[in-house]
Amino acid sequence: MATRLAVNPTRMELLRLRKRLVVARRGHKLLKDKLDGLMKEFLELARKYKELRERVDEQLPAILRQFVLAEVTSSGAVVEDALLHMQQEMSIDIGERRIMGVPVPQFTAHFGTPGAYSLVQTPTLLDSASAELRAFLPKLLQLAESEQAVLLLAQEIEKTRRRVNALEHNMIPRLLTTVRYITSKLDETERSNISRLMKIKAQRLAQEQ
Repeated sequence: MATRLAVNPTRMELLRLRKRLVVARRGHKLLKDKLDGLMKEFLELARKYKELRERVDEQLPAILRQFVLAEVTSSGAVVEDALLHMQQEMSIDIGERRIMGVPVPQFTAHFGTPGAYSLVQTPTLLDSASAELRAFLPKLLQLAESEQAVLLLAQEIEKTRRRVNALEHNMIPRLLTTVRYITSKLDETERSNISRLMKIKAQRLAQEQ
């Protein structure tokens, strides 16, 4: 049996604890519903993250392989010079969206105009590799966004689960035990008072005879 709270067994305390019990049970239900919703969202996010991770792990080596082949089929100095000239600025806006009340980041990339390089001296593989890399970068941001969302939801699930367990296995049982204890004490006191009153009444009747 759960340990009762250290309170005085009075009617006022009993009313107060009954109100706390009602609030605790209502809070427990709301948190359970929230936990179920979080788990549903988490599983869907985790599935999408897994699919995105698999695509990124498959595409990135293929793109990098094209850069390697471009260097192999041409002069390393030419490719290096072309890479220096094709650099472009990129900025990332970090926004926010909410999933079941949990704030998760939302990344938006903005790309500047890419630099130009000589198309005569560079291999065509470098052109296609560069284009594919530019198209691939938003997927990396999407992967980072998805990974962070999964992590934050997992943390919220763990925090919510601890609160649910604290209410279910600690607070609510202790309140119930305390309510039963006070009710028992008050019933005992009432029976004692009734017994004393009956004795007093019996004594008065005996005196009147």
